[in-house]
Amino acid sequence: MQTDAFTLTIHMVSSLDGMIAKTDNSVSWFETADHYEKGVDLTEEATQAFLKTIDCYVMGARTYEHALELSKSYGWAYGDVPTIVVTNRELPIERPNIERYSGDLSVLVNERLKPAYKTVWVVGGAELANEFIRLMLADEIRLSILPIILGDGLRFFEQFGQEQALHLLDVRAYKSGMVELVYELKK
Repeated sequence: MQTDAFTLTIHMVSSLDGMIAKTDNSVSWFETADHYEKGVDLTEEATQAFLKTIDCYVMGARTYEHALELSKSYGWAYGDVPTIVVTNRELPIERPNIERYSGDLSVLVNERLKPAYKTVWVVGGAELANEFIRLMLADEIRLSILPIILGDGLRFFEQFGQEQALHLLDVRAYKSGMVELVYELKK
């Protein structure tokens, strides 16, 4: 992890075979759980405390649309945290903490995010996350792997197109069977 004040984290949930959504773009399989006795218990209190450390979320248009749809049943998952939707499309903005951005990702990071925030999470989708990695704008990748093989769907790293060295920062196994890998991107 960087030693200075700003960290941009790519966060992705995937199946063991590297899928981040089914072919129909559904993620109902996110509820998949198992029981791993030696795993860490993920409490609601610990999760909420951790989420409070995130200053800003960045997401693509399809992730935003999916989150909006889910919010009808479960509420807006990102709370009042500032959220930037990277898109060239006109999308409905239903909360005052959400804004659209269209333009150069380097400008977004260096001129908008770094001066205003300390901890920024890119939470989807694959194209946007991969572009942050390709441009060397991301500092770390947090990959949460669920105990399921989907066999088909949208891959996190579909034809990434370049080699990227990583440094393992942390590995954590949870009682649910989820494994979290945290890698620093070597720059």
